[in-house]
Amino acid sequence: METFVLAGGCFWCLDAVYRTLRGVEDVVSGYTGGTTPNPSYELVCTGSTGHAEAVKVVFDPAVLPREVVLDVFFTLHDPRQLNRQGEDVGTQYRSAMFPSDDAQRELFEEARERAADWWDGEILTTIEPLGAFFDAEEYHQDFFAKNPGQGYCLAVAVPKVNKIRRSYAEYVVA
Repeated sequence: METFVLAGGCFWCLDAVYRTLRGVEDVVSGYTGGTTPNPSYELVCTGSTGHAEAVKVVFDPAVLPREVVLDVFFTLHDPRQLNRQGEDVGTQYRSAMFPSDDAQRELFEEARERAADWWDGEILTTIEPLGAFFDAEEYHQDFFAKNPGQGYCLAVAVPKVNKIRRSYAEYVVA
């Protein structure tokens, strides 16, 4: 198993998308990239902690190739937006990748370069050192599955899940 830590706006959407893919063992929503130890959701939402809403994606690269995990990341959010995704605004919603070692950093850099071929405009996704990762509160874990009728899920997460199901159909859990 391998773990990637990725931030692309609200963690609910990343969680929802990655849980649809074969080879994904687990997805954990949390906070990383900041300076405040053990931050709460409320504190992260102020933008004062430096943390991003992120997910740890635990997957089997023999089933779901590393490049696909990263290409999905760049497909499901707009990496050209600085410190925001849609109506979610602040550094906590930045597009960022947190490699655990030099090999992951290289994979992440290659994925960012591939994404530049798909998007018009500059890719603003940062590659930042992976520091401490703090699990988000339990109610954020697998939020989409627990709250499929919630307004944000219907308006924002569902279109992203559907986009990935179409674009990466061969990797979607049947």
